Formats: sequence, structure tokens, C-alpha cells
Amino acid sequence: MGWVMPAETAVQSRIWMAFPPGGYTLGDGPEAAHAARSTWAAVANAAVGFEPVTMVVDPADAETARRYLSPAVELETAPLNDAWMRDIGPTFVVSDDGSGRLGAVDWVFNGWGRQDWARWDKDAEIGAAVAGWSGAERIPSPLVNEGGGIQVDGEGTVLVTETVQLDPDRNPGATKAGVEAGLARTIGARKVIGLPRGLTRDSQRHGTRGHVDIVAAIPSPGTLLVHSQRNPDHPDYEVSRDIIAFLSSTTDAAGRPWRILEVPAPRAVRDEEGWVDYSYINHLVLNGGVIACTFEDPQDEKALAILADAYPGRRVVGVDARELFARGGGIHCITQQQPYVPAKARR
Repeated sequence: MGWVMPAETAVQSRIWMAFPPGGYTLGDGPEAAHAARSTWAAVANAAVGFEPVTMVVDPADAETARRYLSPAVELETAPLNDAWMRDIGPTFVVSDDGSGRLGAVDWVFNGWGRQDWARWDKDAEIGAAVAGWSGAERIPSPLVNEGGGIQVDGEGTVLVTETVQLDPDRNPGATKAGVEAGLARTIGARKVIGLPRGLTRDSQRHGTRGHVDIVAAIPSPGTLLVHSQRNPDHPDYEVSRDIIAFLSSTTDAAGRPWRILEVPAPRAVRDEEGWVDYSYINHLVLNGGVIACTFEDPQDEKALAILADAYPGRRVVGVDARELFARGGGIHCITQQQPYVPAKARR
């Protein structure tokens, strides 16, 4: 049986998330912990207004999580190291034979390339756990990969970043051909486009080494939303120009040249740690909605309008994502969509 990852705009049955446990994600002290929990909960509480949401919670945090979450958010418990469900959870796929069977690709997770600050013994088990709870067929993959490292159009086009899947601390000795074959088997890749790198902050010590989901998204076949840093003082000014030029030279799996919609970065360029990688690209698409990152920035309104045009018929809801980005990611990073399949097809 072959598998294909549907577009994120396809009908979904639910969203999966994880509640931040102890560790660096919570930060130092009760104020930082409250900020993290409040932001994760704000995303879940906004998303559950569109479709079911299941939050995976460490058993020690179940009572705390319930205080922050809407009663409509469902809970499952499992030991956790961290809370980036896009990366620690499975990538959902459906069969390509027309039967509509649900699969869950269980990538190998090793802490974003064995980062010295990361712990992943518990998170490495979450992909299989979520596959089981969802009723999906688990599809094991030997590829070290994260959901934030891929973007798809549902028609066989896959965007990746060469600094992620070819990272020697993830997949030593891997080749482009080998990665492409692995993505073809698991998510139905027919054409893999490898961006040369990701954003500057994301390429530093506490980043992912270049996840694509902060750089580019595919709102519809043949169309790209791409991060555009307009401030020439920011190192991503040149990075985003190079990425846009590169993508302009490529086509999708159907041979179409891309219609590229540039999404201006927020005007804020620095925080206490240095250059920021604030991006509106890292959003979550839902049934009838989009949960978008906002930053209390003058560009928020313009960016949300671009997203509204790119996803017609969906209501765009902004959630302040600065606490997420301070910890290394955004709204897309902490969520994972499960596509809808008829119950009879899952048996």
C-alpha cells in the first residue's frame, strides 16, 4: 500500500498537541512557566472552536493542564520531555489506493540532531503513542525527521531544507536520493525541493538547524507563502531574498511555476537573545480557520490579511506567539493535524 500526506487544507478530524512539562520550555521560575502554559493553552483553546483538540499531558501535569485548558480540549497522558508535537508526534497520511485508510509515519526523533540541551528518551515514544490513540496504522521510518521539516501540497510536492534531513547529526551518511526515497515511501513524495538553509536564529544553538515551516508554506497547489525580511540590517534580509530567488527557479510536482506570495516579517528584529526569527508562516490551518502567530507588531494586521486571502473561506485568528518563539518555535510547531477519514475506512 502506498501513502500520501494530504495538504494541510484537507478536511481534518482533530488537532494533536502536547502540554509543556518541566524543563527549558517552561523556563526559570513560576512566571515563565505560567507564560508558556498560557500560550500553549491559548492555541488549543482557539483551535477547539473549529475542531476537536487532544492534548498529550505528562501524568505529573494533568491537574495543572486542566486549569489552563478549555473543558472541550481532550487529554491523553504520557511521559514527556518537551511539547513540540509537530516534531515529536507522527505525520499523518492516507492510503493512495482510494480506500482512505489512515496511517501515521513514526519518524525517528533524536532531539533535533542530538542537541546538547535536548532530552528525547520520552518524546521518542510519542509518535507511536499518538498513532495508537488515533487508530492509525503505524508506519515506522528509519529517517530522523520532524514534522516541522516538511511542507506538502497533497499532490506529491514536498519542501524540505538540506540542513535538516541531510544533517550528519540526524542522518549520518544520508544522500538526497536516499532521503527522497524515504519520503516517497512514507508521505508520497513525487518531487522534493530542498531549500539551501533556514532562518538565522533557527540555525543557531537552540534552533532546529533550519525547519522549513518557518520559511515557506503551501496554501494551495502552485502557490507559496514565503517569509520576507524587509529590514536590511537583519541577517535574514539576504537569507529570505536568496530563498525566494531559489524557489522562483523551481516548479511543483505538476511542473507549475510557483505563484509566490511574500509575507513581510514583523518589524521587530531583536529580543534579549539577539536577532529574532519571528514569522507569520508558522501558522495552523483548521477546518474553517487559521490560527496565526501575532507579535503585537505593526505588521500583524497586514500579515493576517495576506493569510485570509491565501485561505479563502477560513476565519483567521491571531494568537500572540512571542513566548513560543522565545522557546524556539511557533504555532505550527506545537500542533499536528490528523486528516479526516471515514470510520469504516480505518478498520
